[in-house]
Parts: sequence; C-alpha cells; structure tokens
Amino acid sequence: MKAKFYSGNIACAEGALRAGCRFFAGYPITPSTEIAEHMALKLPKVGGIFIQMEDEIASIAAVLGASWGGLKAMTATSGPGFSLMQENIGLAAITETPCVIVDVQRAGPSTGMPTLVGQGDVMQARWGSHGDYEVVALSPSTPEECFYMTIKAFNLSEEYRCPVILLMDESVGHTSEKIIIDDEKIEIFERRKPTDKPYFPFDENAPMACCGGGYRVHVTGLTHDRKGYPMATSPEVQEWLVRKICDKIRNNEARIRSIEEFLMDDAKLALVSFGGPARSCKSAVKKARNEGYKVGLIRLKTIWPFPEEYFEKMKDMDFLVVEVNYGQIKLEVERCVRKKVHLLPKMGGEIHKPDEIYEKIKEVYND
Repeated sequence: MKAKFYSGNIACAEGALRAGCRFFAGYPITPSTEIAEHMALKLPKVGGIFIQMEDEIASIAAVLGASWGGLKAMTATSGPGFSLMQENIGLAAITETPCVIVDVQRAGPSTGMPTLVGQGDVMQARWGSHGDYEVVALSPSTPEECFYMTIKAFNLSEEYRCPVILLMDESVGHTSEKIIIDDEKIEIFERRKPTDKPYFPFDENAPMACCGGGYRVHVTGLTHDRKGYPMATSPEVQEWLVRKICDKIRNNEARIRSIEEFLMDDAKLALVSFGGPARSCKSAVKKARNEGYKVGLIRLKTIWPFPEEYFEKMKDMDFLVVEVNYGQIKLEVERCVRKKVHLLPKMGGEIHKPDEIYEKIKEVYND
C-alpha cells in the first residue's frame, strides 16, 4: 500500500493512468483543468497521447476515435463543456464505444459560477443527448474514491461497451487529503477483442474490434444491424438496437449499483446525498444521533442507473434529500417511493454546512 496526498482531480487522473488510459483529449475548463494538466504531464511518460483540442465537441469526438483505435480514452470537463459533448455521448451510446467522461460540476446554468461548486448536471448526465439510451454515472465523495472510481469507470465502460460518466463536483475535485492506494483492491478490466470470424461487432455482448485488428467494421450513428450496416428505415432493427443498448444497463442495475448506508439499521429518517455534501451529511447524522434522532444516511455512489428497486423497498421510510441543486435527485427518490420527499437544496456555489443539515433534520423529524 502507498499513501499519497492528492486532490480529487489529481487522484482522478492517477486512477485513469492506473486503469490503462492512454489517450486524453480535452479543452481547459474550471474546475476540471488540473485533470488535463496532470494527464499532459504523465501520459507521454507511459506511451500515451494527450491532445488539447479546440473545444469540447472535438474533444469527445477524438476520444471516440481513439477508443475505436484501440486505446482506453477519456476526457474531463465541467458543465458548459459537458453540454457541448452531449451529441457525441449519444454517438458513443449507439456505437457502443467505451469511453470515460469526467464532469467536475460547477454552479450553473450556462457559464454560471466557474470556480464554485454545483451538482446541477445530474439530469444532464442521464438525459443530455437525444433518443433512448443508457449511461453509467458514478459519484465520488473523497479524493480516494476519485482514484478508485475512475478505475471502476473504465472497467464498467469496457465491460458494457458504453460511455461512463464520473460525476464529480468542485468540492471533491479541489479537496486535497491523504489517500491510500492498495494494489490488492485494484482490478483492471481489459478490452475484450474478437478472435473468431465471421464477426458481428454489434451482436449481443460482442467484443470490440479496433482499427488495424484484422476485422472490417462499419461504425455509424445511424440505426444499424448487428453487422453495423445502416438500417435507418427498419422498425424491427430500431427496436432491437434500442432495447439492446438500454437493457444491457437496466438489466444489470443491481450489479452496477454501489450505495453506502450509514447508521441505517433503525433509522426512521434517511438522508440521501452524494458527492461532497454527503460528507457534511455524515457529520449532521452523527450530531443528530447524539441528540436522540433516529437518522441515517444513504450515499449514492452510483447515480445512474438509479437504484429504483432499492428505494421501492423503503416506502415506509421518510426521506430528506441533500444536494447542491434545486432538487434533481429528490425527483428520482419521489418517483420510486411514490410519496412526498423532503428537500434541502443549496445554491450559491457552496456545499451545506453540517449545522444547516442538522437544523433541517430536526424540522423534518418533529413535523
């Protein structure tokens, strides 16, 4: 085991290198820029490629091309840049291209507050592109989780051949603290490559051929059959394709799911949070417990696919969602438990203080 002192952004970059990322394309944008800077320094030393592109649209396009060229590839950005990437994230979904997109969220909308925290990209991560598709989105709360979750993001991306979003926020990206890197906890999922002919690149659970690998592959954003040939007027192929790219994620939600429960065994009120504010929630829960309130915390480490079945089983519980936006995850919890859910939002470019959360806990608990 090795101890390091990293910020969340640097830990993310180090996790990417450890996962085998050998291509990074990006455009500088606060508060994600340190990831690009670190990759620019480190990638050439391990035989990788760093390119600063002219904008975020070109960045994600280059990442998709690099992935089809056989490299594990990623980009990093923040809200406005993430918006520009959405069309090509849809292209990654329909072409089943493994790639990792890091979104270090800041306060929005639009250019918003470039140096201050936000969590307003939750729904954009899920619904940003057009059409029916699924992505995986992970949310770390500490620099150590940034390291391990970046590795996990690459692994999930390769396993399911889909874009995976690391949904960080500024408060995590710019927090610096000690992290422990334990080699025994690290598992790398390498790309599955075809070995047989004939080869159908878009068959169910197909491995991925890459340029120069000896296979002819047609890659298109048009609706296509299992060979990759455009079938843009076939209702049957369209339904087969959409079901395939959605169900491979939906049907594995329980396997992809990662949730931390804190003091939930006898809780009557559950706080739901993710990212940086979840750390404030934990402090508030400890204080509330000391005062006799039966409160617990559900920390979402996987945001998408959303753990519907998990929440559906907790319909008797009262919920308080704590998030740095105006209630995006709250809508999802309400949809699952089918009743009113309490919300403690936060705007203004800062995360909640534990005492603010504690006061809201008392208000909800005694209501």
